[in-house]
Amino acid sequence: MDKIRRTKIRQILNDGKSGQELCVKGWVRTKRESKNVAFVALNDGSTINNLQLVIDVPKVDEELLRKITTGASLSVLGKLAESQGAGQALELLVESVEVLGEAHPDEYPLQPKRHSLEFLREIAHLRPRTNTFGAVFRVKHEMAYALHTFFHKKGFLYVHTPILTASDAEGAGETFRVTTLDLNNVPKTEDGDIDFKQDFFEKETNLTVSGQLEGELAALAVSDIYTFGPTFRAENSNTARHLAEFWMVEPEMAFYDLDDTMDLAEEMLRYMVKHALEHCKDDLQFLNKRAEDEEKAKPQHQRSEMSLLERLQFVADNEFERVSYTDAIEILRRSKPNQKKKFQFLIDEWGDDLQSEHERFLVEKHFKKPVILYNYPKGIKAFYMRQNDDDKTVAAMDVLFPGIGEIVGGSQREERKANLETRMAEMNIPSEELSWYLDTRRFGTVPHSGYGLGFERMIQFVTGMGNIRDVIPFPRTPGNCEF
Repeated sequence: MDKIRRTKIRQILNDGKSGQELCVKGWVRTKRESKNVAFVALNDGSTINNLQLVIDVPKVDEELLRKITTGASLSVLGKLAESQGAGQALELLVESVEVLGEAHPDEYPLQPKRHSLEFLREIAHLRPRTNTFGAVFRVKHEMAYALHTFFHKKGFLYVHTPILTASDAEGAGETFRVTTLDLNNVPKTEDGDIDFKQDFFEKETNLTVSGQLEGELAALAVSDIYTFGPTFRAENSNTARHLAEFWMVEPEMAFYDLDDTMDLAEEMLRYMVKHALEHCKDDLQFLNKRAEDEEKAKPQHQRSEMSLLERLQFVADNEFERVSYTDAIEILRRSKPNQKKKFQFLIDEWGDDLQSEHERFLVEKHFKKPVILYNYPKGIKAFYMRQNDDDKTVAAMDVLFPGIGEIVGGSQREERKANLETRMAEMNIPSEELSWYLDTRRFGTVPHSGYGLGFERMIQFVTGMGNIRDVIPFPRTPGNCEF
């Protein structure tokens, strides 16, 4: 007899027909049992929906039945039938069942009840089995697929930039050092400094904070590229929007100016959101209900005016508003929250750095649509951004979303060698360490631009999760590097 191959539950629920002989494998979510029949909800992670198994109790060994508990893994053979009960169209009439792995109910931490997100972070190795995290990670997969599809269709090349680097692209100094030196016996120079000449790379090395600088090199050869990989920030921040390890999407485009870059960022973001709405319906409906339940627990004045699905549709349907930093500061300075001192960080004058509360006010209250801010003061932006003719601002832009604030940051890059060297000197960035970067301004320089999208922050927006630690399998934050 030919072996019956396993069929995924998603395929069964989408295409299954009554009378089919099937093999399914998965983990038990719940079991209800009476004298004659047991109903088991089985899930294999391919969908948020479970397949109901119907077990004829008198025909199954009592010891075997006892091992079928929440969390146990099963291999089941049976025949598909139209369901006699409410809640599902099809169910599997079990002919034989094998327990592949037990999960003792006194020890298994994921019981059929609502667990707090804080508790689930403590058992991050098991939380993908919950409905919430299964949904988040399926959506995350679709968003990665959508990104690659979007850039592939536009003719971009996917470039892998280094994770180990000797540069700090942001100039902020918040990097994780990489070394093979013996920390119990660190070699020193005659001056008493660490002798990095004895280290593996013979120089001070760190984990990358961005693939941008190397991405620029590729763009200045093949025109349009993007990177998509892990980045690291040693920023001692415990907010709901920061991680020490996260993934960045960083396109770099030759011959693009700032307007072209804003166009591309808007097109990419709307493409991703539309893809989620079309291909993640079941998971988004579940996450929408979950977010609504969380909103009800908040005080009235803290509740969002839009549901998760409404926010996504809002981004998909609305062209983004484009506003200069100068105009935005004036709007914020005159706003009621600023006048009545309701903002935590009051806006006093031009040059102030915008906080999340300001960004959300512009999106959610003032313009009531996604916003792109551009032409920021050069004093609050990175060295590589192109200086505007006013000598006060740079050609930078940030995309702001409802519920989250900044989601994309980018700029036209400074392609003029003299201007770039002057800016680096002002910010104490040694030009000799970035001679390779300056070379691109010596040999065939062109106007070019790029931006970065924090992938987990985008997933936060699409899934409605309140904390960025809940959209990455194993969050790395200050004091936490578990699993």
